[in-house]
Amino acid sequence: MSATPHPAARSAPVGFVIIGRNEGHRLATCIDSVLREAQLAVYVDSGSADGSCDLARARGLAVVDLDPARPFTAARARNAGAAWLMENHPDLQYIHFIDGDCELVPDWLDAALAAMRAEADLASVCGRRRERSPDASPYNQLCDREWDTPVGIASTCGGDALFRVASFKQVDGFSEDLIAGEEPDLCHRIRLNGWRIRRIDHGMTIHDAAMTQFHQWWQRSRRSGYATAEAYSRRGAHEPLLGRQVASNTLWALPVFWPLWPLLWLRVYLKQGPLQASFITLGKLPHLQGQIDFWRRRRRLIEYK
Repeated sequence: MSATPHPAARSAPVGFVIIGRNEGHRLATCIDSVLREAQLAVYVDSGSADGSCDLARARGLAVVDLDPARPFTAARARNAGAAWLMENHPDLQYIHFIDGDCELVPDWLDAALAAMRAEADLASVCGRRRERSPDASPYNQLCDREWDTPVGIASTCGGDALFRVASFKQVDGFSEDLIAGEEPDLCHRIRLNGWRIRRIDHGMTIHDAAMTQFHQWWQRSRRSGYATAEAYSRRGAHEPLLGRQVASNTLWALPVFWPLWPLLWLRVYLKQGPLQASFITLGKLPHLQGQIDFWRRRRRLIEYK
C-alpha cells in the first residue's frame, strides 16, 4: 500500500475502489476516467504480473496489493479497497466500485449521487454498462445485451455501482469466499435490512470484455453456472427462481433432452432473437459444468481472459 491521496480528497463525499488483475492498458483508461470525475480512489491488485501496481502508483493512487497466500476473489479485493477508504476517510458517505477493465462515463457520478441523495433508503445506484466493442464478436454482443437491465428498483447491481457506506457496513460487505456472484449476494443481504437498489437510466461505464474466442465464452458461462448453484445453496429459500435456473441447466444439458433443443431455441428466439436463442440453448452445457464444479467443491477462480 502506498501513496497519499491529495489533501482535497479528505473531504470528498465519495471514494472509488478500482480492482484489477493484469488489465494492462485497460487499467490506465479506467484510472484516468475515474480521476477526471473524483478526487479519491484506491487501487486493489490481485496478483498482477504486468506492472499494474506501478501504473496506479504513478497516477498518485494508494495501492493495496493483496497477499497471494489467500485465494483471490473480486469480493475480497473490493472489501480490501472499501476497508482502506473507511479507515483513512472515516467520514466517507459513499463508495463507488469499478472493475479495472471499465471506463467511467462522464457525468455518471453526478447523476448517481443525485439519485442517492433523493432517496434516503437507497443502498446502491447503478446505471447502463456498455461494451466497448460490441460488434467485435458475438460474445461481446451477448455481454452488451446482458448489461441492459430494466430501469427502476432492482434486486441487484453489477460490479460497477455506487454504494452508501452505511448500508455496506451494516452487512459487513461482500462475502469473500464467493468466486462469482458476489454482487447479488451482497444486495440480497442489504435488501433484507430494508434498503433498496435502483437502476437509473444513465450511462455508467464502458466495459471491455475482449471476448473473441469460443472458449472464453464457455469459461464465462461455466463461471455463471457455478455462481447460480452456489446462490441457490445460500438463498434458494428466498429466491425460488434460482432453483428453477439450476433445474433448467441440469435437465436441458442432459443428452436425453438434446432432441428437444430446437423447441427451446424457438421459444427463446421468439422473445429475444437468434443470437440469444443460440447461446442460451448451447449455454446449458457450460452452466451445468459450472454447477458440477460447485457440487464437487472445486473452489477456484474461473477466468475467461
